[in-house]
Amino acid sequence: MEINTLGDLLKNSAQQFGSSPALGFVGETMLTYADVARKAAAVIALLEKNGIQSGDKVAILSSNQPNWGIAFFAIAAMGAVVVPILPDFTDSEIENVLSHSEAKAVFVSESLYRKISNSCLETLKLRVVVEQFAVVPGGTAAADIAGLPSALNDDAVPEKEYPVDKHDLASLIYTSGTTGKSKGVMLTHHNLIFTAKMSGRIHPVDTTDSMLSVLPLSHTYENTIGFIFPMMYGSSISYLRKPPVASVLIAALQQVKPTLMLTVPLIIEKIYKGKILPAFNAKALTRILYTFPPARKLLSRIAAKKLMQTFGGRLKFFGIGGAKLDPEVERFLIEGKFPYAVGYGLTETSPLLAGFDAFCGKHQSTGLPMPGVTLKINNPDPVTGQGEVWARGENVMLGYYKEPELTKEVLTEDGWFKTGDLGCFDTAGFLFLKGRVKNMIVGPSGENIYPEEIEEIINRFKHVLESVVVQQKGKLVALVHFNMEELQATYQHLKDQAAGFIDKHIEELTKELHVYVNARVNKFSRIQKVVSHLEPFKKTATKKIKRFLYH
Repeated sequence: MEINTLGDLLKNSAQQFGSSPALGFVGETMLTYADVARKAAAVIALLEKNGIQSGDKVAILSSNQPNWGIAFFAIAAMGAVVVPILPDFTDSEIENVLSHSEAKAVFVSESLYRKISNSCLETLKLRVVVEQFAVVPGGTAAADIAGLPSALNDDAVPEKEYPVDKHDLASLIYTSGTTGKSKGVMLTHHNLIFTAKMSGRIHPVDTTDSMLSVLPLSHTYENTIGFIFPMMYGSSISYLRKPPVASVLIAALQQVKPTLMLTVPLIIEKIYKGKILPAFNAKALTRILYTFPPARKLLSRIAAKKLMQTFGGRLKFFGIGGAKLDPEVERFLIEGKFPYAVGYGLTETSPLLAGFDAFCGKHQSTGLPMPGVTLKINNPDPVTGQGEVWARGENVMLGYYKEPELTKEVLTEDGWFKTGDLGCFDTAGFLFLKGRVKNMIVGPSGENIYPEEIEEIINRFKHVLESVVVQQKGKLVALVHFNMEELQATYQHLKDQAAGFIDKHIEELTKELHVYVNARVNKFSRIQKVVSHLEPFKKTATKKIKRFLYH
């Protein structure tokens, strides 16, 4: 059948791959595609029973598990809108997303239920514990939800049919949840289906492929490429019951023996710098040999073969995205003939814009534009060829939810999306990224970190006048200018001793501020260091801080 919507996708996969394994936990019985479709229909019936309708926003706040995907397909198939929320979001960010999206219901993990504020719980029509699809009665405390019975009748079917158009809104993904800075990216069924189809032209998959999913499903990278894409073509996806620490991950890799994996650079960089490189440097002979290219290639090939076995021995596609890959690590992967692949994109583009399959890339490139996507360098520098990367294609978002002005800033009238990334093409058409045009910081695991949001919190702290958050040697550092006049007034009665007390007070303030900020931002936006900046920051004529002076 023709696949235009997420509901079409599930129906088609259930027909074509009904008895094939689809979703499951590592080491446990897998749900088949027929099972997933049947359970999704039952979830639609449950949503109907509780007053959820087409167009309603329904959030998913959950760790990765099979029922995450079942809830996702059920919500989308009935024409409602999925609002995936990152588990790492703070309580205040979650409250803001639920409020801003006007969510009517939430599917939530037992362990994350406590993160939803009472005010949000009261406004939601329906609260469902995702592990067993249990409906939570109003007023139930977080401590009492574990033993609730399932409300799902596996044989139930929807009362209505839902005519969903491919251009209907399917998913509303928040790139950040901090109050006042919400950006809900509106992605249609067609955006997501198009990306999944085109991904199959970069690397085809089928029922013989298996995937181990370790990145959060609420991030569009894993959601589209690591879930919708393999589900379209009948591959199986396994999830971990425990956090992916080394011992858990290695055991899972040996059980699943995946042919597909998606990761961020941090994972492979940790393996290389923490295991492989120290092994080369442990002996004088290999340390010397590794400095000579022919010997280095041979050593890399031997190490990469061992790495392949660590990953189960069947890998065909080890996708890396979300941030730039370390050049030395990538050289090792190339010389070792490891089947790594690189992708580039943004939440706003569902997400893929460019990429390459295993053994088809170039060192430090993000690959060729994805089929069906046009990329251009806007106003390239005549010398370097560098400029902002603009994209146009059927994967580009509708816009930012409730933010028409923000949408106008990034989407041109003729359909170009301004990525905010600085890049250039080589003569073969491969894209090379040089950094952000603006000031967004990309974290070590590929997270988008917006310094203004952190600064907004810093600037609310006592005695703070202004601040700049920058990245120094891979770490987030907050440069803070305290109100010296206030502090001097506090200690003026001490006269000659005042300066010493002020210095000590600033030292205490920086420590207190450090704790204060990190309690109010998500995990990947936490700052590693607070530095007192004695002078006011230099500004433009419009009183904007000249950020480039402080990097």
